Amino acid sequence: MKRLVFALALAALPSAAYASGSKLDSGDTAWMLVATALVMLMTPAGLALFYGGMARSKNILNTIAMSFLAYCVVSLVWVGWGYTLAFGPDFHGIIGKLTKLFLSGVSPSSLSGTIPEYLFVAFQGTFAAITVALASGAVIERLKFSTWLVFSVLWATVVYAPVAHWVWGGGFLAHDGALDFAGGTVVHINAGIAGLVMALMLGKRRGYGRSAFFPSSVVLTALGAALLWFGWFGFNAGSALAANGSAAVAMLVTNTAAAAAAISWLLVEWLFLKKPTVLGAASGAVAGLVAITPAAGYVGIGGALAIGLVAGALGWFGVFVLKKKLGYDDSLDAFGVHGINGIWGAIATGIFASKVIGGTPGVLEGNLPLLWTQVKAVLVTVIYSAVMTAAVFAVSSLITGGARVTEEEEIQGLDSAVHGERGFNL
Repeated sequence: MKRLVFALALAALPSAAYASGSKLDSGDTAWMLVATALVMLMTPAGLALFYGGMARSKNILNTIAMSFLAYCVVSLVWVGWGYTLAFGPDFHGIIGKLTKLFLSGVSPSSLSGTIPEYLFVAFQGTFAAITVALASGAVIERLKFSTWLVFSVLWATVVYAPVAHWVWGGGFLAHDGALDFAGGTVVHINAGIAGLVMALMLGKRRGYGRSAFFPSSVVLTALGAALLWFGWFGFNAGSALAANGSAAVAMLVTNTAAAAAAISWLLVEWLFLKKPTVLGAASGAVAGLVAITPAAGYVGIGGALAIGLVAGALGWFGVFVLKKKLGYDDSLDAFGVHGINGIWGAIATGIFASKVIGGTPGVLEGNLPLLWTQVKAVLVTVIYSAVMTAAVFAVSSLITGGARVTEEEEIQGLDSAVHGERGFNL
């Protein structure tokens, strides 16, 4: 009998260890391997097609290349020094120390919670890469490819890594209690503001506002949106960093918000423009995915519906009203969709967060201070991203002898002028 009791006690030890987060959990690890692959799919496939289809046919390959190569460049920056700046030991709440430079000290036995640290590095690296790639949507069809590559290295280092540390790496916004489950501030506000700043500094495309710029393929854009939606399950549900109830909630509310936003955008454009377009539905779905991202592990279905319905209308407003009124040329609406809805999602998290879902109540459950915490995180991110993006873009321009392609190259199209290729040989 004593032997039986002893055997049962030993059998219980692993589960107790897993619960404390001190040992590797194979279930969590398996899920995070899948989630990482899903997020990887979003940049060189989903975003590349989504953006590429909206570009003019003479620039489709250049647009795809900006997403594809951003993924490649930032992947190297991340394992070199990006990871340690974002997730290394905290230095005064501002940045991570360089103790894990080129992943020094990380081994197959190193853990981050219940998963291998190498896996955590890979998962977070996909976030860094897509954030940089998202910003490219504001400046396609007129930015030098060389400038973009230099900018990607510098921006991932100087802008993305510090903001990631503030929110997720133990920095001052985390200490303030700011909530960002999967990247409202770190990814979408950051990328949207960066795109807007670059667009303003670079100037408008030749003929913008005077000539109609037709997408090369709405079919590719719709396919890209579907791939983004699919990958977003890894993006949001994977941010639970475990195969648990939080991941399940994040997956369900992500789908709910995206569907609600797609319908919301479609209805608004149907009302004002009299046509329910596929491009509008695809853009609406992405707007909803953006807005639910910071809230995914903190809100229930009611909050997801509200966030998604507002996101679709806000995205349409940003693209068809705000941009036209202010006159800036955000080529593929990186700010209109990601910046604006990143801001809405971060603030909405403070409103709709549920104690039952994520442990922290929002305004609707009587916690008004959380709203101010979220607003402060938004303002800090907007200001830092704007100022530092302007500096990084200026330096990148100096290094490459100017950021803008020549007028002849812009007329010819960057596929041919820069890459010597054509997207369509019809």
